Amino acid sequence: MELHDLVDLGRYPIDRPDAPAYARLISDLRRELDEDGCAVLPGFVHEQGVTALIQEADVVAPKAHRSFNRTNAYFSKDNPTLSPSHPIRQFYDRSNVFVPADNFPKSGPLRRIYEYPGFMPFIREALDEPEERFHRYDDPLADVIINVVEEGQGFPWHFDTNNYTVTLAIQNGESGGEFEYVPRLRSATDENFSGVASVLDGNMSLVRQLVLQPGDLQIFKGRYALHRVAPVQGARKRYVGIFSFVETEGMCGGVERTKQLYGRVLPHHYEREGLRSDQLLD
Repeated sequence: MELHDLVDLGRYPIDRPDAPAYARLISDLRRELDEDGCAVLPGFVHEQGVTALIQEADVVAPKAHRSFNRTNAYFSKDNPTLSPSHPIRQFYDRSNVFVPADNFPKSGPLRRIYEYPGFMPFIREALDEPEERFHRYDDPLADVIINVVEEGQGFPWHFDTNNYTVTLAIQNGESGGEFEYVPRLRSATDENFSGVASVLDGNMSLVRQLVLQPGDLQIFKGRYALHRVAPVQGARKRYVGIFSFVETEGMCGGVERTKQLYGRVLPHHYEREGLRSDQLLD
């Protein structure tokens, strides 16, 4: 399987970084990301590619780890010393169904995209990041995953561990599953707890909504944007591929959060615990 078997290279020439069309694409993506921390590439994967991705997702979906818990926006423990209304103390039901990264072979379509030599430079240029501050997520369970959302499930408000998350819509549910987010609600130096509390209390004035279609690629600065996924309705599962990139070379998922999301940790996670580029809660 070659890249052209998956990606619409005529529309998105990531294999030709010297082409004028590539430069225009990068310029457009940077503008979108500067405006609200989110950019969408409709039909990045063409119809035949989506078919291959759905087939892979159907095969690995039974290997997903399912967990049902109550979590706050930071995936952290409660802190009884804070006010009951503090965002850290606001917990919500969450259903997690993730297929860990070690289920995706290099020859499969999802990892074929992620590990294509030109893919990471393309994402890095879109984000306008220097090479020394842009790396693949060094997590053997979480660099390339699929999120499986079943009927009635969704994600409550949360922040991402990674500075940049790249998602690929593979299959939608029959209805629901809208992506909602508040761009730049916090920064690397300011948690903005008051702003987070306002959204959690129901203030939707700053919330933006997206409905992604199969094949759409989304570049999202989820570390600083509070976001959620509305519950999915109907028997058809929602599949989303997730490619992760980070600022710090060697960065890996935290032990506590990895246990929550994948049901297991590896020695690698203990070795890399605390290796981050900021001091935010998650």
